Amino acid sequence: MKRVRINKGKIGLVFKNGDYQKVITQGNHWLSLSQTVYVYDLNTPFFAPIHLDILLKDDNLASLLTVIEVKNNEIVLVYENGLFKNTLNAGRYTYWKGLNTYNFTTIDLNKIYITEQIDKSLFSNFEISQYIRTFEVFAYEKAVLLLDDVYTKTLESGVYRFWKNDINIKIAKVDLRQQQLEIAGQELLTKDKAAIRVNFNTQYKVVDIEKALLENKDFEKQLYLNLQLSLRNYIGAYTLDELLESKENIAQAVLNNVSDSAKSLGVKILDCGIKDVILPGDMKEIMNQVLVAQKKAQANIIMRREETASTRSLLNTAKLMEDNKMLYKLKEMEYVEKIADKIGEITVSGNGGMIGQLKEIFSVK
Repeated sequence: MKRVRINKGKIGLVFKNGDYQKVITQGNHWLSLSQTVYVYDLNTPFFAPIHLDILLKDDNLASLLTVIEVKNNEIVLVYENGLFKNTLNAGRYTYWKGLNTYNFTTIDLNKIYITEQIDKSLFSNFEISQYIRTFEVFAYEKAVLLLDDVYTKTLESGVYRFWKNDINIKIAKVDLRQQQLEIAGQELLTKDKAAIRVNFNTQYKVVDIEKALLENKDFEKQLYLNLQLSLRNYIGAYTLDELLESKENIAQAVLNNVSDSAKSLGVKILDCGIKDVILPGDMKEIMNQVLVAQKKAQANIIMRREETASTRSLLNTAKLMEDNKMLYKLKEMEYVEKIADKIGEITVSGNGGMIGQLKEIFSVK
Protein backbone atom coordinates (compact mmCIF):
# COMPACT_ATOMS: atom_id res chain seq x y z
CA MET A 1 0.00 0.00 0.00
CA LYS A 2 1.01 3.60 -0.54
CA ARG A 3 -0.34 6.89 0.70
CA VAL A 4 -1.17 9.71 -1.74
CA ARG A 5 -1.78 13.30 -0.66
CA ILE A 6 -4.12 15.51 -2.74
CA ASN A 7 -3.73 19.16 -1.80
CA LYS A 8 -6.42 21.82 -1.91
CA GLY A 9 -7.14 23.00 -5.45
CA LYS A 10 -6.05 19.66 -6.91
CA ILE A 11 -7.87 16.58 -8.24
CA GLY A 12 -6.48 13.10 -8.70
CA LEU A 13 -7.51 10.42 -11.21
CA VAL A 14 -6.62 6.87 -10.21
CA PHE A 15 -5.63 4.35 -12.90
CA LYS A 16 -4.72 0.68 -12.56
CA ASN A 17 -2.89 -1.03 -15.35
CA GLY A 18 -4.00 1.84 -17.67
CA ASP A 19 -7.69 1.58 -16.78
CA TYR A 20 -9.49 4.43 -15.03
CA GLN A 21 -10.84 3.52 -11.63
CA LYS A 22 -11.93 6.57 -9.63
CA VAL A 23 -11.44 10.25 -8.78
CA ILE A 24 -9.93 11.40 -5.46
CA THR A 25 -10.15 14.88 -3.97
CA GLN A 26 -8.36 16.85 -1.24
CA GLY A 27 -6.94 14.67 1.54
CA ASN A 28 -4.84 11.56 2.17
CA HIS A 29 -5.63 8.40 0.24
CA TRP A 30 -4.28 4.82 0.46
CA LEU A 31 -3.73 3.05 -2.84
CA SER A 32 -2.21 -0.23 -3.90
CA LEU A 33 1.18 -0.31 -5.46
CA SER A 34 -0.33 -1.17 -8.84
CA GLN A 35 -2.43 1.98 -8.91
CA THR A 36 -1.24 5.22 -10.51
CA VAL A 37 -2.53 8.76 -9.76
CA TYR A 38 -2.64 11.65 -12.22
CA VAL A 39 -2.97 14.95 -10.37
CA TYR A 40 -4.67 17.95 -12.03
CA ASP A 41 -4.83 21.61 -11.08
CA LEU A 42 -8.39 22.95 -10.76
CA ASN A 43 -7.16 26.32 -12.02
CA THR A 44 -6.49 25.01 -15.54
CA PRO A 45 -8.70 23.34 -18.17
CA PHE A 46 -8.84 19.56 -18.00
CA PHE A 47 -7.22 17.49 -20.74
CA ALA A 48 -8.33 13.85 -20.52
CA PRO A 49 -5.53 11.25 -20.59
CA ILE A 50 -7.97 8.76 -22.21
CA HIS A 51 -11.20 9.11 -24.12
CA LEU A 52 -13.43 11.57 -22.28
CA ASP A 53 -16.59 9.45 -22.63
CA ILE A 54 -14.95 6.71 -20.53
CA LEU A 55 -14.20 9.17 -17.75
CA LEU A 56 -17.68 10.71 -17.84
CA LYS A 57 -19.25 7.35 -16.99
CA ASP A 58 -18.04 8.03 -13.46
CA ASP A 59 -20.79 10.24 -12.03
CA ASN A 60 -18.46 11.59 -9.35
CA LEU A 61 -15.98 12.83 -11.94
CA ALA A 62 -18.74 14.08 -14.26
CA SER A 63 -20.14 16.22 -11.44
CA LEU A 64 -16.76 17.95 -11.10
CA LEU A 65 -16.47 18.86 -14.80
CA THR A 66 -18.13 21.29 -17.19
CA VAL A 67 -18.12 19.91 -20.72
CA ILE A 68 -18.39 22.35 -23.64
CA GLU A 69 -19.06 21.01 -27.13
CA VAL A 70 -18.41 23.45 -30.00
CA LYS A 71 -19.96 22.53 -33.35
CA ASN A 72 -18.67 23.35 -36.80
CA ASN A 73 -19.30 27.00 -37.76
CA GLU A 74 -19.44 27.89 -34.08
CA ILE A 75 -17.11 29.54 -31.63
CA VAL A 76 -17.46 29.88 -27.87
CA LEU A 77 -16.25 32.84 -25.84
CA VAL A 78 -14.84 31.77 -22.47
CA TYR A 79 -15.12 34.09 -19.47
CA GLU A 80 -13.20 33.17 -16.31
CA ASN A 81 -14.37 34.90 -13.12
CA GLY A 82 -16.15 37.53 -15.26
CA LEU A 83 -13.13 38.29 -17.46
CA PHE A 84 -12.74 37.26 -21.10
CA LYS A 85 -10.23 34.42 -21.36
CA ASN A 86 -10.18 33.02 -24.90
CA THR A 87 -12.26 31.58 -27.76
CA LEU A 88 -12.92 27.93 -28.54
CA ASN A 89 -13.17 26.45 -32.01
CA ALA A 90 -15.01 23.27 -33.04
CA GLY A 91 -14.29 20.47 -30.58
CA ARG A 92 -14.94 19.25 -27.00
CA TYR A 93 -13.52 21.09 -23.98
CA THR A 94 -13.68 20.38 -20.23
CA TYR A 95 -13.21 22.72 -17.28
CA TRP A 96 -13.04 21.94 -13.56
CA LYS A 97 -15.82 23.25 -11.36
CA GLY A 98 -15.41 24.75 -7.93
CA LEU A 99 -12.27 26.90 -7.94
CA ASN A 100 -13.05 29.26 -10.86
CA THR A 101 -16.36 30.45 -12.19
CA TYR A 102 -16.66 29.95 -15.93
CA ASN A 103 -19.23 31.45 -18.32
CA PHE A 104 -19.56 30.53 -21.96
CA THR A 105 -21.13 32.41 -24.89
CA THR A 106 -21.86 30.29 -27.95
CA ILE A 107 -21.82 32.11 -31.30
CA ASP A 108 -23.28 30.75 -34.52
CA LEU A 109 -21.02 31.89 -37.37
CA ASN A 110 -23.62 30.96 -39.97
CA LYS A 111 -25.35 34.27 -39.23
CA ILE A 112 -23.82 37.68 -39.90
CA TYR A 113 -25.41 40.00 -37.34
CA ILE A 114 -23.77 40.24 -33.92
CA THR A 115 -26.70 39.87 -31.53
CA GLU A 116 -24.74 38.55 -28.53
CA GLN A 117 -23.97 40.82 -25.60
CA ILE A 118 -20.26 41.40 -26.12
CA ASP A 119 -18.36 44.33 -24.64
CA LYS A 120 -17.20 46.68 -27.41
CA SER A 121 -13.71 46.79 -25.96
CA LEU A 122 -13.31 43.10 -26.91
CA PHE A 123 -13.79 43.78 -30.63
CA SER A 124 -10.16 44.89 -30.86
CA ASN A 125 -8.96 41.68 -29.19
CA PHE A 126 -7.43 39.40 -31.83
CA GLU A 127 -9.12 36.34 -30.32
CA ILE A 128 -12.48 37.85 -31.40
CA SER A 129 -11.56 40.33 -34.17
CA GLN A 130 -10.34 37.51 -36.43
CA TYR A 131 -13.96 36.37 -36.70
CA ILE A 132 -15.42 39.83 -37.39
CA ARG A 133 -15.76 42.05 -40.47
CA THR A 134 -15.88 45.78 -39.71
CA PHE A 135 -17.22 48.60 -41.88
CA GLU A 136 -17.34 52.31 -41.06
CA VAL A 137 -19.77 54.87 -42.50
CA PHE A 138 -18.61 58.41 -41.78
CA ALA A 139 -20.86 61.17 -40.42
CA TYR A 140 -21.26 62.76 -43.88
CA GLU A 141 -22.06 59.47 -45.62
CA LYS A 142 -24.78 56.89 -46.14
CA ALA A 143 -24.31 53.36 -47.40
CA VAL A 144 -26.26 50.46 -48.82
CA LEU A 145 -25.72 46.95 -47.42
CA LEU A 146 -25.54 44.11 -49.97
CA LEU A 147 -25.61 40.49 -48.81
CA ASP A 148 -24.58 38.10 -51.60
CA ASP A 149 -25.15 41.05 -53.99
CA VAL A 150 -28.74 41.52 -52.79
CA TYR A 151 -29.76 44.90 -51.36
CA THR A 152 -30.71 44.49 -47.70
CA LYS A 153 -30.96 47.95 -46.13
CA THR A 154 -29.54 51.46 -46.01
CA LEU A 155 -27.00 52.25 -43.32
CA GLU A 156 -26.69 55.57 -41.53
CA SER A 157 -23.35 56.84 -40.22
CA GLY A 158 -21.65 54.57 -37.68
CA VAL A 159 -19.44 51.47 -37.24
CA TYR A 160 -20.95 48.15 -38.33
CA ARG A 161 -19.60 44.70 -37.44
CA PHE A 162 -20.64 41.33 -38.86
CA TRP A 163 -19.54 37.78 -38.16
CA LYS A 164 -17.12 36.45 -40.73
CA ASN A 165 -18.45 33.56 -42.82
CA ASP A 166 -19.15 32.55 -46.43
CA ILE A 167 -21.84 35.21 -46.92
CA ASN A 168 -20.51 37.95 -49.19
CA ILE A 169 -20.97 41.39 -47.60
CA LYS A 170 -20.52 44.63 -49.53
CA ILE A 171 -20.93 48.22 -48.36
CA ALA A 172 -21.38 50.92 -51.01
CA LYS A 173 -21.06 54.45 -49.62
CA VAL A 174 -22.01 57.90 -50.93
CA ASP A 175 -20.84 61.32 -49.74
CA LEU A 176 -23.91 63.41 -48.82
CA ARG A 177 -22.06 66.73 -48.70
CA GLN A 178 -22.36 69.38 -51.43
CA GLN A 179 -20.04 68.43 -54.24
CA GLN A 180 -18.69 70.16 -57.32
CA LEU A 181 -18.58 68.82 -60.85
CA GLU A 182 -16.49 70.72 -63.38
CA ILE A 183 -16.82 70.39 -67.15
CA ALA A 184 -13.49 71.84 -68.21
CA GLY A 185 -12.18 72.84 -71.64
CA GLN A 186 -15.25 71.87 -73.68
CA GLU A 187 -14.62 72.79 -77.33
CA LEU A 188 -17.90 74.02 -78.81
CA LEU A 189 -19.21 75.82 -81.92
CA THR A 190 -21.53 78.79 -81.56
CA LYS A 191 -24.37 79.54 -83.95
CA ASP A 192 -22.07 81.77 -86.03
CA LYS A 193 -19.45 78.95 -86.20
CA ALA A 194 -17.04 80.50 -83.71
CA ALA A 195 -14.88 77.83 -82.05
CA ILE A 196 -14.66 78.43 -78.30
CA ARG A 197 -13.75 76.54 -75.14
CA VAL A 198 -16.04 76.67 -72.10
CA ASN A 199 -15.46 75.82 -68.42
CA PHE A 200 -18.74 74.96 -66.69
CA ASN A 201 -19.18 74.37 -62.94
CA THR A 202 -22.03 72.57 -61.16
CA GLN A 203 -22.80 72.12 -57.45
CA TYR A 204 -24.94 69.11 -56.49
CA LYS A 205 -25.88 66.78 -53.64
CA VAL A 206 -26.94 63.12 -53.54
CA VAL A 207 -30.45 63.01 -52.05
CA ASP A 208 -31.54 59.43 -52.85
CA ILE A 209 -28.76 56.91 -52.22
CA GLU A 210 -30.80 53.91 -53.44
CA LYS A 211 -31.40 55.52 -56.86
CA ALA A 212 -27.81 56.74 -57.12
CA LEU A 213 -26.18 53.39 -56.32
CA LEU A 214 -28.70 50.66 -57.10
CA GLU A 215 -30.68 51.99 -60.08
CA ASN A 216 -27.81 53.70 -61.89
CA LYS A 217 -24.27 52.75 -62.77
CA ASP A 218 -21.67 55.50 -62.27
CA PHE A 219 -24.26 58.20 -61.56
CA GLU A 220 -21.54 60.88 -61.52
CA LYS A 221 -20.48 60.02 -65.09
CA GLN A 222 -24.12 60.08 -66.22
CA LEU A 223 -24.65 63.49 -64.60
CA TYR A 224 -21.49 64.78 -66.31
CA LEU A 225 -22.71 63.53 -69.70
CA ASN A 226 -26.18 65.06 -69.28
CA LEU A 227 -24.68 68.44 -68.40
CA GLN A 228 -22.22 68.22 -71.27
CA LEU A 229 -24.90 67.48 -73.88
CA SER A 230 -27.26 70.13 -72.55
CA LEU A 231 -24.50 72.74 -72.56
CA ARG A 232 -23.53 71.81 -76.13
CA ASN A 233 -27.13 72.19 -77.33
CA TYR A 234 -27.60 75.63 -75.80
CA ILE A 235 -24.20 76.99 -76.86
CA GLY A 236 -24.96 75.97 -80.45
CA ALA A 237 -28.16 78.06 -80.40
CA TYR A 238 -26.35 81.36 -79.63
CA THR A 239 -23.96 83.57 -81.59
CA LEU A 240 -20.70 84.51 -79.92
CA ASP A 241 -21.95 87.99 -79.00
CA GLU A 242 -25.20 86.58 -77.61
CA LEU A 243 -23.25 83.99 -75.62
CA LEU A 244 -21.00 86.61 -74.01
CA GLU A 245 -24.03 88.71 -73.11
CA SER A 246 -26.25 85.85 -71.86
CA LYS A 247 -24.00 83.52 -69.86
CA GLU A 248 -26.31 83.60 -66.83
CA ASN A 249 -29.37 82.81 -68.95
CA ILE A 250 -27.64 79.83 -70.55
CA ALA A 251 -26.59 78.47 -67.15
CA GLN A 252 -30.17 78.72 -65.89
CA ALA A 253 -31.48 77.01 -69.03
CA VAL A 254 -29.01 74.13 -68.57
CA LEU A 255 -30.05 73.82 -64.91
CA ASN A 256 -33.75 73.60 -65.82
CA ASN A 257 -33.06 71.12 -68.61
CA VAL A 258 -31.07 68.58 -66.55
CA SER A 259 -33.02 68.83 -63.26
CA ASP A 260 -35.40 65.97 -64.15
CA SER A 261 -32.65 63.65 -65.38
CA ALA A 262 -30.59 64.47 -62.27
CA LYS A 263 -33.55 63.54 -60.08
CA SER A 264 -33.71 60.11 -61.72
CA LEU A 265 -30.04 59.71 -60.74
CA GLY A 266 -30.85 60.46 -57.10
CA VAL A 267 -29.10 63.84 -57.38
CA LYS A 268 -30.26 67.41 -56.81
CA ILE A 269 -28.46 70.19 -58.70
CA LEU A 270 -28.04 73.22 -56.45
CA ASP A 271 -26.41 75.69 -58.83
CA CYS A 272 -24.43 75.87 -62.04
CA GLY A 273 -22.75 78.51 -64.17
CA ILE A 274 -20.32 79.24 -66.99
CA LYS A 275 -16.97 79.96 -65.36
CA ASP A 276 -14.91 80.89 -68.44
CA VAL A 277 -15.39 81.40 -72.17
CA ILE A 278 -11.97 80.98 -73.81
CA LEU A 279 -11.45 82.29 -77.35
CA PRO A 280 -8.70 81.04 -79.71
CA GLY A 281 -5.76 83.37 -80.44
CA ASP A 282 -6.96 84.75 -83.80
CA MET A 283 -10.46 85.27 -82.39
CA LYS A 284 -9.02 87.25 -79.49
CA GLU A 285 -7.13 89.52 -81.89
CA ILE A 286 -10.26 90.15 -83.95
CA MET A 287 -12.30 90.87 -80.83
CA ASN A 288 -9.65 93.29 -79.61
CA GLN A 289 -9.65 95.09 -82.96
CA VAL A 290 -13.44 95.36 -82.86
CA LEU A 291 -13.27 96.68 -79.31
CA VAL A 292 -10.63 99.28 -80.23
CA ALA A 293 -12.69 100.40 -83.25
CA GLN A 294 -15.80 100.73 -81.09
CA LYS A 295 -13.95 102.78 -78.49
CA LYS A 296 -12.45 105.04 -81.18
CA ALA A 297 -15.89 105.60 -82.68
CA GLN A 298 -17.27 106.46 -79.26
CA ALA A 299 -14.35 108.85 -78.67
CA ASN A 300 -14.96 110.58 -82.02
CA ILE A 301 -18.65 111.03 -81.21
CA ILE A 302 -17.77 112.60 -77.88
CA MET A 303 -15.19 114.91 -79.47
CA ARG A 304 -17.69 116.07 -82.12
CA ARG A 305 -20.30 116.66 -79.46
CA GLU A 306 -17.88 118.76 -77.41
CA GLU A 307 -16.74 120.74 -80.47
CA THR A 308 -20.35 121.49 -81.37
CA ALA A 309 -21.09 122.63 -77.84
CA SER A 310 -17.96 124.83 -77.80
CA THR A 311 -18.83 126.45 -81.14
CA ARG A 312 -22.37 127.11 -79.98
CA SER A 313 -21.00 128.77 -76.82
CA LEU A 314 -18.66 130.99 -78.87
CA LEU A 315 -21.52 132.03 -81.11
CA ASN A 316 -23.64 132.99 -78.14
CA THR A 317 -20.73 134.97 -76.64
CA ALA A 318 -20.15 136.82 -79.93
CA LYS A 319 -23.81 137.82 -80.14
CA LEU A 320 -23.72 139.21 -76.59
CA MET A 321 -20.53 141.21 -77.26
CA GLU A 322 -22.04 142.60 -80.44
CA ASP A 323 -24.94 144.07 -78.48
CA ASN A 324 -22.88 145.19 -75.46
CA LYS A 325 -19.66 147.21 -76.01
CA MET A 326 -18.69 147.05 -72.34
CA LEU A 327 -18.77 143.23 -72.49
CA TYR A 328 -16.63 143.42 -75.62
CA LYS A 329 -14.01 145.51 -73.82
CA LEU A 330 -14.01 143.18 -70.82
CA LYS A 331 -13.46 140.21 -73.13
CA GLU A 332 -10.70 142.14 -74.86
CA MET A 333 -8.96 142.81 -71.55
CA GLU A 334 -9.31 139.13 -70.63
CA TYR A 335 -7.44 138.07 -73.75
CA VAL A 336 -4.81 140.77 -73.16
CA GLU A 337 -4.30 139.30 -69.70
CA LYS A 338 -3.92 135.78 -71.08
CA ILE A 339 -1.35 136.96 -73.63
CA ALA A 340 0.56 138.98 -71.03
CA ASP A 341 0.89 135.86 -68.85
CA LYS A 342 3.04 134.30 -71.56
CA ILE A 343 5.43 137.30 -71.88
CA GLY A 344 8.36 137.74 -69.50
CA GLU A 345 8.72 141.57 -69.72
CA ILE A 346 6.71 144.44 -71.35
CA THR A 347 8.01 148.06 -71.65
CA VAL A 348 5.53 150.91 -72.08
CA SER A 349 6.22 154.69 -72.40
CA GLY A 350 4.59 157.36 -70.37
CA ASN A 351 2.52 158.72 -73.25
CA GLY A 352 -1.12 157.67 -73.20
CA GLY A 353 -2.91 155.11 -71.07
CA MET A 354 -1.26 151.78 -70.33
CA ILE A 355 -4.29 149.80 -71.47
CA GLY A 356 -4.31 151.59 -74.77
CA GLN A 357 -0.63 150.95 -75.34
CA LEU A 358 -1.05 147.24 -74.53
CA LYS A 359 -3.96 147.08 -76.89
CA GLU A 360 -1.83 148.68 -79.55
CA ILE A 361 0.94 146.14 -78.98
CA PHE A 362 -1.31 143.03 -79.08
CA SER A 363 -3.77 144.08 -81.71
CA VAL A 364 -3.52 142.57 -85.15
CA LYS A 365 -3.45 145.17 -87.92
